[in-house]
Amino acid sequence: MEPLSYSFIIPVYNRPKEIEELLESFLNLRGSISFEIVIVEDGSTQTSKHIISDYNERLNISYFFKENSGPGDSRNYGMTYAKGNYYIILDSDVILPENYLIEADNFLSNKFYHCFGGPDAAHHSFSSLQKAINFAMTSFITTGGIRGGSEALEDFQPRSFNMGLSKEAFLATRGFGKVHPGEDPDLVLRIKALNYKTTLIKNAYVYHKRRISWRKFYKQVNKFGQVRPILNKWHPSSKKITYWFPTIFSLGLLLSIVVLFLDIYIPIYMYGFYLLLIFILSTISNKNIWVGFQSLLAVCIQFFGYGYGFLISTIKLKTLKGKPEKIFPKLFFK
Repeated sequence: MEPLSYSFIIPVYNRPKEIEELLESFLNLRGSISFEIVIVEDGSTQTSKHIISDYNERLNISYFFKENSGPGDSRNYGMTYAKGNYYIILDSDVILPENYLIEADNFLSNKFYHCFGGPDAAHHSFSSLQKAINFAMTSFITTGGIRGGSEALEDFQPRSFNMGLSKEAFLATRGFGKVHPGEDPDLVLRIKALNYKTTLIKNAYVYHKRRISWRKFYKQVNKFGQVRPILNKWHPSSKKITYWFPTIFSLGLLLSIVVLFLDIYIPIYMYGFYLLLIFILSTISNKNIWVGFQSLLAVCIQFFGYGYGFLISTIKLKTLKGKPEKIFPKLFFK
């Protein structure tokens, strides 16, 4: 195998401030590993060109502007023009720790994988809202455990906010599809179908800023829920009973409130214990009681948003005729 050469692929849409923070973290990377940065402006009206020009002399950056076609297609565009043989795909709202590239390179040099994923974490400078949402998305006691808390290194399903992909695997799969969100698990499942191995590099984590409000967070997780049945339809072997847990949790909580009128208290006590556990764990891990309280809301929004989206999507796919692209046009870029 030829020596690894890295190309960071970063799509951006109307977020120049995020790109500035990310590029600043690139300057702080330790080690002597060479890399290039490929930034693809996805039809932005607020471009990052002026920000990138300030870093051109300090970093090896290639900058492209194209019409808006979604993050998946923009990543494909960037990988097409990248010069490296291993691509590291990042979202624009992440910040890299100093040891990121050293950790990824040491791991891959010791045992090569055609695809890897890394966890996401909350930086100490993040707002309480960002920390609470990060807890909901990453904690082992929520549906977010698979995003970075899993101990199962093999067969990990990377997400495109922090994902590595070999040039060989990109060419074999033709990269990301048009669905969004869900383009990353779709790609990973197609990678596995070609017998390429995936893994989790636990120490190659990023700080994931998630610049979103409660409303945007609900919309995001609701879309995640809508997409999962589509992925199950495309990739039947990926079906898991655990995908039903947010729906079951949500319906169970509503039922436990109803049965209170029948003087049945055990179900609500069980939910109360679970929410208390979330509060305690989040408060301890974030060292902030306010983040603990906000984590209760974040987890409830996560479960209800995902669970409702999953249930409605499942019903529509079972009852309506036609391809998912016609049933859910807002989940696909043309």
